[in-house]
Amino acid sequence: MTEINLPIWVQIVVSVLVLAGTLITLIGALSLFRLPSYYERVHTPSIIACAGCWLIVWSSVLFFSLQSHKPSFHTLLIAVLLSVAVPITNIFLMRAALFRDRRMGKDVPPSLSRIVSASPDANDA
Repeated sequence: MTEINLPIWVQIVVSVLVLAGTLITLIGALSLFRLPSYYERVHTPSIIACAGCWLIVWSSVLFFSLQSHKPSFHTLLIAVLLSVAVPITNIFLMRAALFRDRRMGKDVPPSLSRIVSASPDANDA
């Protein structure tokens, strides 16, 4: 097993990035309990979790690039995929929830779609 000898400034920067990322992600997870509506609970924590993920990924890029003495960007793929998948998933989840709430007659913004009628009195034929 080889010992990794990185300068102290690298160790500090990597540690700060990891701790900041985990703290931000923890705050996002705790907001699931604090936010009142479904729409806030689905949107805000996911954005915060992406920000925490990016900090952790950049700490990984820095650590492995300096350890191997060459650029190491393979961990960026995780953050890129997460940053693409989370907003798309949120859009689908929020649209499904809006459609459900409109069908139940709750007070939500009206549908802008002319293809699907979302009013509760619409004919389902």
